[in-house]
Formats: sequence, structure tokens, C-alpha cells
Amino acid sequence: MTGAQASAAGGSGATPAPRGGKLGAAAVNQAGLWNIANILTMVRLLLVPGFVLLLLHDGGYDPVWRAFAWAAFAVAMITDVFDGHLARTYNLVTDFGKIADPIADKAIMGAALICLSSLGDLPWWITGVILFRELGITLMRFWVIRHSVIPASRGGKMKTLAQGIAVGMYVLALTGPLATLRFWVMMAAVVLTVVTGLDYVRQAVVLRRRGLAEKRVAALEAVAAAADVKESVNGQCVATPEADEGVEAVVEPVAGARGAEPVAGARGSSEAER
Repeated sequence: MTGAQASAAGGSGATPAPRGGKLGAAAVNQAGLWNIANILTMVRLLLVPGFVLLLLHDGGYDPVWRAFAWAAFAVAMITDVFDGHLARTYNLVTDFGKIADPIADKAIMGAALICLSSLGDLPWWITGVILFRELGITLMRFWVIRHSVIPASRGGKMKTLAQGIAVGMYVLALTGPLATLRFWVMMAAVVLTVVTGLDYVRQAVVLRRRGLAEKRVAALEAVAAAADVKESVNGQCVATPEADEGVEAVVEPVAGARGAEPVAGARGSSEAER
């Protein structure tokens, strides 16, 4: 058996291909557009119009249809938890997911708040505060994304949970003590919304200043490096007496050799004259 045959057969010096190679390739390919995390995000986007239709059906006051609307809202909130976890755990993060996931979150929450306020169940000022915070923080993330990414804080996760519980309680047709309880849960969600929003603003300002400072330092280092290179090149181009003597020592023997023996062009010319 030749060396090429041995290598092809997986002999010595050749690393055998893993038996799970196809599975590994499939796992890598899942990071495309059609992966489970992105599918859950798209399901959440599709749930938004369905949720609105269920909540506003029959004037928006039918307890049965509002229970269906609550189920759609609950599914949307659950998929919000799972798609992010799957994307981070199995490296399924894509550009589409980075854009679509926050849009889906804001869409389902914004639709619920606006519908509840239009029905008179939720004061408009609460809807305004929450939507202003959510949209403002989203725009601010894009403002500082070229410098760094603002990570999701524990307070932000608590805010999302509180908002989901409070809005879900308002979607259901609750009465009595539960109706009073949902108001205080919503107040807690509003407080967390404002506090975490201010904290995100602080983080954004710090990250932007740090990013700009790092850019200035990098620019100064680049200028200094360019100056060092220029100085080094100019220093090598300066002629010295020792360098001139060395050049003459090399040039004189070469010139003498050329004088002793004609070059090919000169020989050809003399032969032509003969």
C-alpha cells in the first residue's frame, strides 16, 4: 500500500474524520436565518395582530375572548424567554435576530398597552411612560452600538417580568381584590421601568465616553507609530563617510573588471565592424 493510499485509508499520519461530522455541520448551519430562535421570534411577531383581534373582539369586554387574548400574550412572553436562551446557548445569534427580537418585544407590549388604554382599563400616562422608556432605550442602544453593547441588567429583566405580569393581569377581566392588586403590580412595573431606564442612560453615557477616549488613544498611537517609521527611514537614508568609503571599495573593483573585459554589446559591435 502506498503512502497516498495509506493516507486516504486513514493510516498513520492521517486524522480520521469524526463520526459526528455531519451532525457538527448541521449544528453550524442552524446559525442561518431558519433556526429555532428566529422561528420563535417570528411566531411572536405573528401573535401581535392575533392578540389585538382577540382583545378587541366584541367591544373588548367579553371575558372569554379576553382570556384567549391573555393566552396569546402569555405565549408571546414565554417565547421571548426561550428564543434568547436558545440563541445564546447554541450560538444561534444572527443579524435578523438582533433586529427582530427587540421589535417583537416592543410590538407585543406596545399593542397590549395601547389597546388597554383605548378600552379605558389602563391610564394613558402609564402607557406613555412605558412606551417612551422602551423606545428611548432602543434608540439609545443603536446610538452607542458602535462603541459597545449595553448588556441586559438584572433590573431590566425584573422590569420585563413585572411588566408582563401586570399587563397580563389587566388583559384578564379581573374584579374585586385582584383588580386592586393588578394596579399595584403595574405601579411596581412603572417604577422599575423608570429606574432601569435611567441606569441604562448612565451606562450609555459611560460607554460612549470610553469608546471616544479609546479612539483618541488609538489615533495618537497611530500618529506616533507613523512618526517613528518616518524617522527610521530618514535615518537610514543619511550618508556617512564610512558608508561612502564602503561604496567606493565595492565600486572600484567592479569598474576595473568592466574595463578589462568588454561587455557583450561592445564585442558584438566590433565583430560586426570586422
